[in-house]
Amino acid sequence: MLIRTHDLGVTAGETELFSGLELAVGGGECLVVSGANGAGKSTLLRCLYGSQAPTSGSVSVCGGQPDERSARFRRRVSVVFDDSALFDELTPRQHLDLLSHSFGTEVDLGPVPAPDVPAAELSAGQRRRLLLHAAVARPHDVLLLDEPERALDADGREWLEELITTSVTRGAAVVVASHHTPLTDTVADYVVAL
Repeated sequence: MLIRTHDLGVTAGETELFSGLELAVGGGECLVVSGANGAGKSTLLRCLYGSQAPTSGSVSVCGGQPDERSARFRRRVSVVFDDSALFDELTPRQHLDLLSHSFGTEVDLGPVPAPDVPAAELSAGQRRRLLLHAAVARPHDVLLLDEPERALDADGREWLEELITTSVTRGAAVVVASHHTPLTDTVADYVVAL
């Protein structure tokens, strides 16, 4: 299993977001985490990435404790959070060239719109497509996506389904936080409702 949690829980102030969470996601599997806003979906993904400490229980990702500060961990785990950022002055082409140099692999532009327009001038949907394309195009064993459908139009959501399916087919363990039912119905091997 590439992702495993045992008795995982997070409390924010006096509010228990979730507790006793047992997850096991292997390579080639997609887990969708659903629930209302504020249920703890993003918090769970942050626990899996090591940017949020759980209140109780344990987390293992790629055989060890997740640590977003570790270059070795980041080379195996790709993530798109709601607050993931781009370099505003760089174009999509330059972003993907930077990614290619960082990982020593060729990253193709694929369906990224406006490849030579600075990121600051892209629409919210175009920025989201670039973030998602970059996350899947780079090598990864685990892919974490926080409400990836946000800001995408109908065509973009279909493209997202293909992106996730491709990552799963290549053997990655994928966890998607979403309450978009059509996406869940298409990509999920398992669903956990918080």
